[in-house]
Amino acid sequence: METTRHFTATVYVVNDGATALHEHERHDVRVPPGGHVDRDELPHEAGLREVREEMGLDPTLLDDTGGLSAPTVETLPQPRHHLLYDVTVHAGEVAHQHVDLIYFATVPSRAVEPNPEEADPDAWEWYAPPDLRSSDLDDDVVELGLEAIRAAE
Repeated sequence: METTRHFTATVYVVNDGATALHEHERHDVRVPPGGHVDRDELPHEAGLREVREEMGLDPTLLDDTGGLSAPTVETLPQPRHHLLYDVTVHAGEVAHQHVDLIYFATVPSRAVEPNPEEADPDAWEWYAPPDLRSSDLDDDVVELGLEAIRAAE
């Protein structure tokens, strides 16, 4: 079986020591905003677009990427992590995977007002470190959420 892979971008959004997660309608997990990288987008642009669409907030990417002085190249923000997720598995064989570029960002408030076609504002919940540690969230979501909160301090 051939495995289909799509590039995705995820942004752990932080405000005042907490990160926002919502219930993913198809996969029954709580996750940060994110989605597929469109053909005309760079990965960090896709992640920031997803935050704006899904949360209605204006994110500021946490980026400490150094630049090059060469005039013919552009240095892109370095993702905090590159992860490979199995999305669809049939009879033990992986049919679909996401190559997910993980970014961290801050937002100016917790007033979530998503595009009505994208998400329900009540689906979002803010998790401070104690909430993450005591939750039944997936281990990667807890670890990355804690790392994003530390990075935003």
